[in-house]
This record gives sequence, C-alpha cells and structure tokens, in this order.
Amino acid sequence: MPHNHHNQQAHPGAHHRIYHPDPEVLYHDSGIDYNHVEMNRNASVAKLYEDALRYEPGTIISSAGALVTSSGKKTGRSPKDKRIVDEPSTTEDIWWGPVNTKLSEHAFLINHERAVDYLNTRERLYVFDGFAGWDPKYRIKIRVVCARAYHCLFMRNMLIRPTPEELEHYGEPDFTILNAGAFPANRYTTGMTSTTSVAINFPRREMIILGTEYAGEMKKGVFTIMHYLMPKAGVLSLHSSANQGDDGDVTLFFGLSGTGKTTLSADPGRHLIGDDEHCWSDTGVFNIEGGCYAKCIDLSAEKEPEIFAAIRYGAVLENVVLDEDTRQVHYEDHTITENTR
Repeated sequence: MPHNHHNQQAHPGAHHRIYHPDPEVLYHDSGIDYNHVEMNRNASVAKLYEDALRYEPGTIISSAGALVTSSGKKTGRSPKDKRIVDEPSTTEDIWWGPVNTKLSEHAFLINHERAVDYLNTRERLYVFDGFAGWDPKYRIKIRVVCARAYHCLFMRNMLIRPTPEELEHYGEPDFTILNAGAFPANRYTTGMTSTTSVAINFPRREMIILGTEYAGEMKKGVFTIMHYLMPKAGVLSLHSSANQGDDGDVTLFFGLSGTGKTTLSADPGRHLIGDDEHCWSDTGVFNIEGGCYAKCIDLSAEKEPEIFAAIRYGAVLENVVLDEDTRQVHYEDHTITENTR
C-alpha cells in the first residue's frame, strides 16, 4: 500500500496500529486523493485533541477535560438548505415538500465536485468508519470524510465505534459523508438558495456538506438516511429518546429538539437506551447512535447529573462560553447561541 506523502513526526515511544482502507478503493468511491494528504483514519481521541488544538483556532480544553470548539458562523442546522436528489429509483418513496426539497442529479454532482476539490487541497483529512444502528441485522456502515479534527471526534462519539475486528473487516461503507463545510456552495448552481448546501443522493450513497461547519448536520443526515432505509426494511424509525426499566419495560419520549427528550430519558433510576434517534423492530427498540448531542444551555450538576458528568475527556463542547483563566464553562451564557451543545 502506498505511504502518505506527508508523514507526521511520531513520538519516540508511540507504536502505530492504524486501519488503512485501500486508497484506490477510496479514490474510486469518492474522488478523494488519499495518497497526497496526511490521512488520519479512525484516529484516537488524543490524536484528534492534538490536531484540533494545533490547527483549529479558538479550540481549547475545558476544566473538565472536554474539547471546546466553535462551529463558526452557523451555530445551528440549516433546514432550508437541505436537499435530496430526485431520481427515478427513489422519487416515489419520498415525501417531497418544504422539508424534503428536490435537487437534480447534475446539481448534486457539481456540489460533489466542489467538495472533493476542497478536500483534496487540505494538508490533512480525517476518515471515520462507524455504524448507525445497534442491531447488527439492520445497522449500516457510515464513512465520514472531513477536514476538521473536531468533526471527526464528534462523529466518533455519535456513531457506533466498530471493534478492532469489525474495523479490520469493515469493507466498503453503505453511505459516505463528505464534509467540506468550510467551503461554500456556489449560489448560482441550480437549486441552491444560499452558500450552504446539505445534500443526500441515495443511489450514490453519499451526503455532501458545503457552507456550514455545524456538526449537527452530520448527525441529522445519518438520521435522514435511516428514516429512508429502515421503513423499507420493515422497521419503524423514531425521533425519540428511550430508556428501560429493570423488568425490561421500555419507555419512549417523543418531541422535537429542545423539548426535554434527553433530560427525561437520562433517569438515574432507569437504563438509558438513547436520547434522540431510535428504531423499533419486531424484536425490540434499538438506538441509531452511539453518543448524545445534548443541549447544555443552563446545564447544572443538580438538574441533569448524568449529562453534566458526561462532559469530560473525549467529549466535545460546541459554541459554549467559558472563563479564559479557569476554563470553567458558563452554561448559562448564550452570547454565542442558545443552541450550545
């Protein structure tokens, strides 16, 4: 296998055991030239911390050990810029309208080319291969390709991490997310209404992100994919949190973002299944995700102890305000956004 052209200086005591997908397969699948950049594949938390601190201005560590970062101008999702490619094999199965807006295949390919060109100019890229869905019968393989370490860490937390053996035999993904969010879409491309574009192409099994660095677009993109695929497999996909009692009883909490799903499901007297995205099959309820993307405005150890305790080394704090000296987060401060995560 060809080596990267940009070899990173290794710590003298570090031993490398890195998962390497075949660069030729990756290039054929997405157009990313993995041989001409420093590639970081399924990197460790420590490595992603180091790169985020080194290469992403404004990134720091909180007093609890979490990585504090910014998503830039976009501090929330851009639902009006979400598009799904309209093509013969899927057009009859999608509820078109203000939520699911049509995009031509040609316009998608323009955005794809724009994202690939941007990613191919980066000095380093990050690839994370994970799963969506805990039930092995229904889970799908998701590959994330991005230019920011924080985005990779975010998806390392949000997707289900494969075991070393599963990673060794991972093969080709079922879906690939190309996150070129720091680069804008061309507003003059047919179907674009701004410089932001989040587009899904089901036949190509791809999602392209341009013009927004808000990490939640990747999370919701995976949910959109599962919303399409799971009903076709006879499984009900749910925007809900879920927990389980000692007797095996399952409770589902339905609601839009910010309505309390995470808080209600994180009951210390019950076992958490998940806080936001689930599937209900003939054999039970399973979480789509491997992590939690909780709002943390006004968060406190007294009100939400489990969520508060989860903010430690390995976690990401997005768009929060903190004391520059003590590095303690002011959870009540919504100067940047009320959508702190």
